[in-house]
Amino acid sequence: MLRDTSPDPRTGTIKRARRQRRQMSLPEVLLWRELKARPDGIKFRRQHPSGPYILDFYCSDARLAIEVDGRSHDMGQRPQRDTLRDAFFAGEGIATLRIAAAEILDDAKRAAEAIVRAARGRLPLHHPAAPGGPPPRDKLGEELA
Repeated sequence: MLRDTSPDPRTGTIKRARRQRRQMSLPEVLLWRELKARPDGIKFRRQHPSGPYILDFYCSDARLAIEVDGRSHDMGQRPQRDTLRDAFFAGEGIATLRIAAAEILDDAKRAAEAIVRAARGRLPLHHPAAPGGPPPRDKLGEELA
């Protein structure tokens, strides 16, 4: 697993995220049932605080934010706020995948599969060695002394 490089949460967002984990919407609960099993070995977090925001779901390795959009996301100032939010995360190298709540209610498994495909497409080809990890190998696969 790569080191989490999402923006540090601002004051108060961790407490709000914990509260939101206890008050998830039905589409979020259905999607979490699928994602918490780590499909294809990919880890997801729910209600992940990052910067001034709380992401519905987040895959740190793929740097992918998943937002469940209900009807309220089409009303009032929400579209503009969502655009600003997406731009903030894009500036941090984090892509945002928005999924309609209706799609999740219709077939949560299919929605989760689409998310996993998107995450897999963003994963690096290899994970860098952890600091203090194993030494590099020579051409024959033997450890260098």
